[in-house]
Amino acid sequence: MTTLTKPVIKFKKSGLSNDELVTLYKAILKPRLIEEKMLSQLRLGKISKWFSSYGQEAISVGVALGMQKDEFILPMHRNLGIFTGRDLPLKRLFAQFQGKDEGFTKGRDRSFHFGTKEHHLVGMISHLGPQLGIADGIALANKLGGDKKATIVFSGDGGASEGDFHEALNVASVWDLPVIFGIENNSWGLSTPSREQFKCKQFIDKAIGYGIPSEDAVQIDGNNIIEVYTTVKRLAESIRNKPRPIILEFMTFRMRGHEEASGTKYYPEGLIESWESKDPVTNFELWLLSERIITQDDVLNWRNDIKQEINDSLKEAYDLPNIIPSTEREHNDLFKSFDDKSFVAPASAETSKLRLIDAVSDGLKESMRKHSKLVLMGQDIAKYGGVFKVTEGFLEEFGEARVRNTPLCESAIIGTGLGLSIKGYKAMVEMQFADFVTCGFNQIVNNLAKLHYRWEENADVVVRMPTGAGVAAGPFHSQSNEAWFFHTPGLKIAYPAFPHDAKGLLCQAFEDPNPVLFFEHKALYRSIESDVPKGYYTLPFGVANLLREGSDLTIISYGYGVHWGLDYLNQHPELSADLIDLRTLAPLDMETIYQSVKKTGRVVVLHEDSTTGGIGGEISARITENCFSHLDAPVMRCGSLDTPIPFNAELEKNFLANNRLHSIVEKVLQF
Repeated sequence: MTTLTKPVIKFKKSGLSNDELVTLYKAILKPRLIEEKMLSQLRLGKISKWFSSYGQEAISVGVALGMQKDEFILPMHRNLGIFTGRDLPLKRLFAQFQGKDEGFTKGRDRSFHFGTKEHHLVGMISHLGPQLGIADGIALANKLGGDKKATIVFSGDGGASEGDFHEALNVASVWDLPVIFGIENNSWGLSTPSREQFKCKQFIDKAIGYGIPSEDAVQIDGNNIIEVYTTVKRLAESIRNKPRPIILEFMTFRMRGHEEASGTKYYPEGLIESWESKDPVTNFELWLLSERIITQDDVLNWRNDIKQEINDSLKEAYDLPNIIPSTEREHNDLFKSFDDKSFVAPASAETSKLRLIDAVSDGLKESMRKHSKLVLMGQDIAKYGGVFKVTEGFLEEFGEARVRNTPLCESAIIGTGLGLSIKGYKAMVEMQFADFVTCGFNQIVNNLAKLHYRWEENADVVVRMPTGAGVAAGPFHSQSNEAWFFHTPGLKIAYPAFPHDAKGLLCQAFEDPNPVLFFEHKALYRSIESDVPKGYYTLPFGVANLLREGSDLTIISYGYGVHWGLDYLNQHPELSADLIDLRTLAPLDMETIYQSVKKTGRVVVLHEDSTTGGIGGEISARITENCFSHLDAPVMRCGSLDTPIPFNAELEKNFLANNRLHSIVEKVLQF
């Protein structure tokens, strides 16, 4: 162990008063002492995991104190000093570490995987990069609102290898967003050294590729708390007045393992010892003592006071009762409260004939007029009007601030939508084709879907998904991928089959404060039309539509499958059947399904998606579990082939489920 007698780091007062310097010292001492306590608790088995910030405290504390209290910080798992710097109650913080109900996630997530809007913090998820796009959205909201606020988001040198890093930086640069991208360069990604992570010498070298000028790519000593604090204050003030992104690289070192159990055996011999001399807490303390700004008695008293606060808060957290699971509460906390069936804006009696695409466009336009904080984002949606022309003319009515062309970066844009939501906006993200959502999959299933369940923050984001076959577009423009998301708790899914439903459900999607995936079948865009009420109206989610009534059979479908069902029944007038259009897949209207099944006793679940793993399997299982005694035949699924969807028209026809509908209906009826 290195024992310092005088500081190695070169500190300068930089115009700070003695009181300000003492404030910085107390602030950096607190996370260090918490760190020491948590390591002892880990060894005693009283907490399950610990991500150490030992040796990096100057970054977190300098940032927390350098930003204004009402400016958002998006930290990672090595930023304890940000949480203490924002004065989070230690009792609640420790309850979070112990998985207690009074923690920020009610025991549903661990360590620093949480946010708190009260303290203007948005925590990370384990995937490291997605919070970068969220910072873009928060910064965009600040810019749209003229708030003159800065945002700072963290990445490590390992996490900066992810695509989210590039996407978020690119969007921030293109849109001149007031966000600081703070990179903690500690030279390691877990056990992988930097030379195996990137070839550039330093992260500020990346700035030129995003059009960020050299003066906005800043590298500083991350162990020098004065330099961190004064630099963050200066940069934040600059982008408040002139919005733009800045790369801020903190040079530092992680003294302990990535997380405590992983250890540090992979470090070369002597590396830890060389960095011990640069310890940010010890060096700052020695300098303050040498400058006679503080005394040894001050240090002793402050340490005792902080330790007492830690011990008292820890005891209070331990004394909290253990969680008693409540299945009802688990389900109730999945979404922000919103009663689809009670919130309905009635439709006008005045109607006009609209195609499905026109109804979607009209619903989007009505929602833009009603919600002044609704922002649309997507590739080519502005002047060009989108590849399907859904937003044609929107730019002229609503302006480029609210109708925004985006770079090709689905993950960052979905993240931006979430950041807008955190700041009180509504966001729509258009996938040019539903197939392309894979590039933003993580943001949807791990951020949008889990956010409210984890720390009670809703994601007011609608993702529009032009989907489906029938247009000979092949494996990457014709997939039916709704089942990917149907499996994920925390998402709502709408899939209208008719123009009237498309408009009403889309307006409802923007009323709902929860994440909604809105599927629109491309082959139906211009091939069907119907009477659609003029003006603004909504339809509730979770209410299916009984299109035909009969006694021999129940056909359950959605989207294009509904029209296959109608065509089939029109071609077979001798068949008496219920035809149910689900309209929404999450929530599902199982009551309408059960009532029909109990009447007919025979069921075919029809969908365009491949058979295996499709939504039909879940519906079939629920019917079997709840209506078995009423069934006169097995529930049959009619789905498409278990292959990728082909391009050739004849191959596509062979692939699609309606090619097998007649044989399956006959099989059910003859059972």
